[in-house]
Amino acid sequence: MAAAARTVGSGVVLPRSVTFVTGNAKKLEEVRAILGQSIPFQSLKLDLPELQGEPEDISKEKARIAAKEVNGPVLVEDTCLCFNALKGLPGPYIKWFLQKISHEGLNNLLMAYEDKTAYAMCIFSLALGPNTEPMTFVGKTLGRIVPARGPNDFGWDPIFQPHGYDQTYAEMPKEEKNKISHRGKALELVKLHFAEARYTFQTDSTTQN
Repeated sequence: MAAAARTVGSGVVLPRSVTFVTGNAKKLEEVRAILGQSIPFQSLKLDLPELQGEPEDISKEKARIAAKEVNGPVLVEDTCLCFNALKGLPGPYIKWFLQKISHEGLNNLLMAYEDKTAYAMCIFSLALGPNTEPMTFVGKTLGRIVPARGPNDFGWDPIFQPHGYDQTYAEMPKEEKNKISHRGKALELVKLHFAEARYTFQTDSTTQN
């Protein structure tokens, strides 16, 4: 179990790494590629409850629960795919819509609408430990919903085509997608926060101090 963050002087000392909560190998692969060595983190799969509500509220509550589970700093992520014609739905429930009706079904939801525009949204919530208020970092990418194209190995990527591109997320080279994706934008804000906050990570010499 991780150690909780603590305050020393005017600074915050974190354990050797932040726990990124995910059981999704593809998501972990993207996060590692985007963060690189900027933030020390480890991954952990936790069975967190599937909450309902507004996306940021869901993400924050998951961070609170996860921080108590690991007794330390955690980073959790929630991803939404929002159809403008449906006033933001499926939103945070996209995972379940995809499982039940597939890519074709998601396209069919917009069949009666001329507006096929959508946006992909990613919310990372950072809790420095139990009983701390999580911070949120939101990234959005605008695009449109199209018939599925590209490899079918990462969620709804084949049906989302970002504005300004003629490829879906699934068709794009990974490096290109990470530069413009909702996840990439949110993680850039996470990296900026860590750089500005100047957290200190524990080492063997600081653990006992």
